[in-house]
Amino acid sequence: MSEQLRLMAVHAHPDDESSKGAATMAMYVSQGVDVLVATCTGGERGSILNPKLQGDAWVEENIHEVRRKEMDAAREILGVQQAWLGYVDSGLPEGDPLPPLPEGCFALEDVDTAAGTLVRLIREFRPHVITTYDENGGYPHPDHIMTHKITMVAFDAAGDPDAYPEAGAPWQPQKLYYNHGFPMGRIRALHAYLTENGHDSPYGEWIAGWEKSGRKEREITTRVVCDDFFEIRDKALIAHATQIDPDGPWFRVPLDIQREVWPTEDYELVRSHVDTDLPENDLFAGLRK
Repeated sequence: MSEQLRLMAVHAHPDDESSKGAATMAMYVSQGVDVLVATCTGGERGSILNPKLQGDAWVEENIHEVRRKEMDAAREILGVQQAWLGYVDSGLPEGDPLPPLPEGCFALEDVDTAAGTLVRLIREFRPHVITTYDENGGYPHPDHIMTHKITMVAFDAAGDPDAYPEAGAPWQPQKLYYNHGFPMGRIRALHAYLTENGHDSPYGEWIAGWEKSGRKEREITTRVVCDDFFEIRDKALIAHATQIDPDGPWFRVPLDIQREVWPTEDYELVRSHVDTDLPENDLFAGLRK
């Protein structure tokens, strides 16, 4: 394929793009690939997770504007384009039983209607490859699950001239991947390295919780070596200041250890219209000449 390669990453909230696949995107940008992040919601109901900003009345009252500015900063750091789908954050319900989702939120939208918004963006940007979350959302946040649902519909519908005729000329993306931001293999490998070499590990409780849940590990078909861009990934994540504590456990493992133990970001190929041999090391495998 001689034309300009294009990648679209579909995410639920601002900050998701910086914690899941950010180094991959930055690497492809450095290679001249056009990369677009599609952000489904504004993150309006997200909790303020940075203790330094908790209790800040202005931030709490202007969270929508704050998170937009954070997204602007992260976008510049990664070098990507970014578009808002315009839906309202559903929040993460807590309690037993769980409370109902708020009226008008993204997770309660009609799937086919919301997919039409993404179809329009796909037909405008014309990506060859799309990444999103698995059917569990990566973790069971209602917005992540809804993001999965609309992306699956939109991937097939975007190339169908009879679907969403009002959304522009058909364009069929060639490959669709689930983005595995936190594969348990990576977590176990880092935990083992840290404990065996006398370092504190932030992953013990994470592993115990996973084992207790009984969840199965997903298949990884594609490992993209992008460790040269881990620092850019972290800078983009820190730009989402309401969502991450720069002194917290997320950044406790030195980059040199991360690069040595697990230098890839990992994906699961779920749809392909081109021939490719698994395992892969490139999201564009089968598309490059």
